[in-house]
Amino acid sequence: MDRAVQLPHTSAPHPRRRRDLALMLVAAAVLVLCTLAVDPLAVSTTEVSALRAVNDVPEVPFALAWAPMQLGSLAAVPAAALVAVAARRWRLGGALAAAGILAWLLAKLVKSVVERGRPGALVEGVILRDAPVGGLGFVSGHVAVATALAIAAWPYLALPARWAVVVLAALVGVLRMYVGAHLPLDVVGGASLGLATGAAAHLVLGRPALAPTEGGKA
Repeated sequence: MDRAVQLPHTSAPHPRRRRDLALMLVAAAVLVLCTLAVDPLAVSTTEVSALRAVNDVPEVPFALAWAPMQLGSLAAVPAAALVAVAARRWRLGGALAAAGILAWLLAKLVKSVVERGRPGALVEGVILRDAPVGGLGFVSGHVAVATALAIAAWPYLALPARWAVVVLAALVGVLRMYVGAHLPLDVVGGASLGLATGAAAHLVLGRPALAPTEGGKA
């Protein structure tokens, strides 16, 4: 009887880990490009036009804009993590906490390095809806946190819920421009930062072996 041939052990990373690593690197590259494109003292006409397309839309009750924006607040991080823990989704809770807190901290760091102001200080005639004139705008911490939470939760959710959290994160970015708190590059940079930190959380903590949409419960 022929002896079985033992194949050499391979340490090649799992495809899901490769995707997370690729996402983190691409998002980090986009963040760097946005940072290089930002002028702390001036705003391009293209960026102003994009801001006005959102900022100049007809008024809606402020509560309708304020409530979704809280999905990108620091308070949303422990709230989301606690919901996951209460449902006994321990790894999800850890991923939400790690990604959200890291996104918030890194957003503060990027702000301090770039030192770009908010639309009220840089763009004439911008409509401010309970948004500060002063302070630092690049990157948007709200968008970074909302995106990080969405990416951290993504592999644990069924397909409709996945797209729902992505739409909500995108809505946070649109609303931050609508209220006059951030410029378009602030939003793109914040989303890139959130993508990177969400992917990093999966790299460190792992992700479900089988996603709900792939035939089983995560």
